[in-house]
Amino acid sequence: MATLTRRAAERPSGSYTTKLLDGGAAAIGAKIREEAEELIEAAAESGQDGRNHTVYEAGDLIYHTLVMLAWRGISLDEVAAELARREGTSGLAEKAARNSDQDQSRTQP
Repeated sequence: MATLTRRAAERPSGSYTTKLLDGGAAAIGAKIREEAEELIEAAAESGQDGRNHTVYEAGDLIYHTLVMLAWRGISLDEVAAELARREGTSGLAEKAARNSDQDQSRTQP
C-alpha cells in the first residue's frame, strides 16, 4: 500500500497506477468491475489450473481495490477498523439495520 500511496502523491509518468489514478473513480471502478468478473470466471474453473488462475485474478482485483482506496485517501487501517467494527455482527443483522436506517431517512422531512 505504501507504493500505491506514494504513486498517488507523486504521479510518476509511465506508471499504470498513475494512469488509473488520473482516470479517477470511473476508470478505477471499470477495472474493478472487469477484474471481479474475471475472478468469478476463474473460480468456476476446475483443478490446479483453476486454483492458480483464481489466485492470479484475486491479486488483480485486490490491486485495483487498493488503487481505489489510495485515490480516495483511505488507508488499510481504516478498512481494518471497519471490519473490526463489524466483527461479531451477523451480516444479515447489519444489512437489516442499514435498510432500517435508510427507510427512516426517507420518511423524515
